[in-house]
Amino acid sequence: MPYPLLDTADENRPDGPGRSPPDGASRLPFALSCRAPFLIASFDAPQSMLSWSLTKPGFRVAREVAWLEVRNADLPPGADPLHWIERTFSDDGLGDAVTLVTSRTITRYHHAQATVEGCTATCLATVGLSNGERVGQRSAVPVRVPGTINTLVHVSQPLTEAGLIETISIATQARTLAVIEAFVPRGGVQVTGTGTDCIVVAAPQEGEAANFAGLHTAIGEAVGKVVYHVMREGIAVWRDDFFGLKRPRDATRS
Repeated sequence: MPYPLLDTADENRPDGPGRSPPDGASRLPFALSCRAPFLIASFDAPQSMLSWSLTKPGFRVAREVAWLEVRNADLPPGADPLHWIERTFSDDGLGDAVTLVTSRTITRYHHAQATVEGCTATCLATVGLSNGERVGQRSAVPVRVPGTINTLVHVSQPLTEAGLIETISIATQARTLAVIEAFVPRGGVQVTGTGTDCIVVAAPQEGEAANFAGLHTAIGEAVGKVVYHVMREGIAVWRDDFFGLKRPRDATRS
């Protein structure tokens, strides 16, 4: 039987992001703060994390995951981008955070939760597809509007390193499926992601850690369900922002 999504929110809704969940829904496992140009997820306790973050890649233990909204014009002439990004986070007291960088408007974030057999997966993401790429085929088409996909997935079950790796693979599958189903072309081909996507997966440190998080597991089902949902919602809002009232087929094939 299908398991319900517990809660969703985005800046485009009348009640806005960060509202209280409905009766029976879990609360977010992190405190959420959006103060441009930052979006910050802060955990009460350090979490085990895995990502390919620009400045904090690999396995990490951290309390915060932070997004930075940035445009090319924000970079000082001649500045090293990575050094500038690290300094910007550090100057705001976020030097220890696992970092994500996006050109998507930072207030256009989305989050949701799904629970399967007692395991709750939470997804927080900013979603845009303007610099979309098709796997195995780089595009030479200029990027005209801002957008990339940056995703945090938290699982309520502690995970081993192997479990974190499998979780990030499931999140990647779910994100890719949603992008493919959206049929967004660039340079005459359908994109499967963006050139600057990043995923962070996180889990508690305390408790018995799960080794497996694949498609046959409750963890994998919860992660896949919630990431797919958030990606579909994020893509729809991104389309509305940049293509107005056009339907997806009209917006992508005109």
